[in-house]
Amino acid sequence: MGGLCAATVLLWVPLVAGAQVPLPPAPRQTAPVTNVSVDGSEAMFTTMCALLAAGFEANVSAENWHPLRARLREQMQHQQGPAVDAVREFYKEHVVRDSGATLSRYIWFGLLSGPAPRFGMTLKRDDQPTEVLALEGFSEILSNYYTEQKIGQLWRGLQPIYNGEIAKVHDPVSQIVFVTTGYLRQLQDNSSARTFTIILEPLVGRITNVRNSGEHYSIVLSGSDDIPTDIIRHAFLHFLLDPLPQQYPHVLAVKRQLFEKAALAPRLAPDLKDDYESYFAECLVRAVELKLKRQSPGERDAAIDRDDADGYVLVRPLFEGLAKYESSEPSMALYFPDLVRGLNLTTEAKRIDGIKFAFSDRGHSTDDPASEAVTRRRVPQPTTVPNDAEAIAELTDGEKRIAEKNPRAAEQSFQKVLAKYPDQIRAWYGLGLVALLEHDGPRAKEVFGRLTTGEHAAKQDPMVLTWSHIYLARIYDDEGQQGLAKSEFQAALAVPGGPEQARQAAQKGLEAVNLEKPAERP
Repeated sequence: MGGLCAATVLLWVPLVAGAQVPLPPAPRQTAPVTNVSVDGSEAMFTTMCALLAAGFEANVSAENWHPLRARLREQMQHQQGPAVDAVREFYKEHVVRDSGATLSRYIWFGLLSGPAPRFGMTLKRDDQPTEVLALEGFSEILSNYYTEQKIGQLWRGLQPIYNGEIAKVHDPVSQIVFVTTGYLRQLQDNSSARTFTIILEPLVGRITNVRNSGEHYSIVLSGSDDIPTDIIRHAFLHFLLDPLPQQYPHVLAVKRQLFEKAALAPRLAPDLKDDYESYFAECLVRAVELKLKRQSPGERDAAIDRDDADGYVLVRPLFEGLAKYESSEPSMALYFPDLVRGLNLTTEAKRIDGIKFAFSDRGHSTDDPASEAVTRRRVPQPTTVPNDAEAIAELTDGEKRIAEKNPRAAEQSFQKVLAKYPDQIRAWYGLGLVALLEHDGPRAKEVFGRLTTGEHAAKQDPMVLTWSHIYLARIYDDEGQQGLAKSEFQAALAVPGGPEQARQAAQKGLEAVNLEKPAERP
């Protein structure tokens, strides 16, 4: 990472405990109620104050800096005291040659820190990224610095400046959320465990893009001047779309041959070369971006050509497939399997074979929101899909027949899988859906009961487990057993890693059950 830039972007990190600054009402059309927030962070502020006090970028011209950043660097450099000395000694012992890498470590630390004055890590050591592990022991040093230099008092005194910055960012962010969720027909639930947080911190002056497929996404912006809307939209699209490839690994598996060809591209991001689900999510994000950006046909075609040359070869067919999605009714969360199935394996394989990938020594476009350094934390994938091309094809066909409301044909496909793998969870789940389509309540209750309790429970497949609880709840509700229905909806909400669409369905179901009057006994 080189050069001064306007923002720091980090994704997947847990929501930082910090000052909760109320957002002003947006005067124009606002985004739907979501789990998206714009805020400041006392932990991030304190970390950056310590970094400036230690001498970070002491010799860099402040001519183009945010006024607050320039003023505080001067103030921090003149701080004195034992805790300041400890900060400076720690910094010297842990500094690396690349100033961008140094900044990245402390940004990660600020994002993963708990509240003042202790600044304890919010993740267990085994779950912390290597950047944070490299700063082990800094929490205690930062805590002493915070107390000695009265950073909390300084932070509170600067709240009017932070409030102003947040107010300026709120409207552009709301518009991005409104347009993006509208296109994907994907409303967010503010009670969901997944969060997308924008943290305003003027003391941060570089840009770092750390993307991850986890539950929490954060962007750190250095100020309201020149808001990087392309970067924010790119990050928010990942927040919305990253879970989809993980929920349908068997649907993606049929098209894996295309990924294996793309992985040979010299300029493809290294961490995507062995991560099919994340690669597919990146291509889908880029395809949707092309739909949302205001570009001429020539600019759009040039962007797709660059994606092909860089190895993002699925952007083109996904962009074309979005035309059919736009004329349909389901949300992207529901339409996604059909979008994947619409990729013509033979045609695309032949097209990719004819692409001349760009050499790795060619510089990336500086306006590419995904061109910064990337760090990715792997999310455990379901282990319930067999590594068997024939079985995967039958599962895919069964799901396709379900979408066509053809339960007889779907059942035949799922039974073929079960003949080979008697405990295959996705096939059993398919049979449960078949029973629902045929209005066979007792059979559906039996199948979904198998998938939620006992030795055959789908504990390794959050999607199946969550929806099985929901379908059971709906059956119980229809039978007038509101107590059991409520328990199943609550169990669905408690499943770690359950899909957002399912969480929303469970929450609505639970609210409806709570409003219902208990059935009167004769």
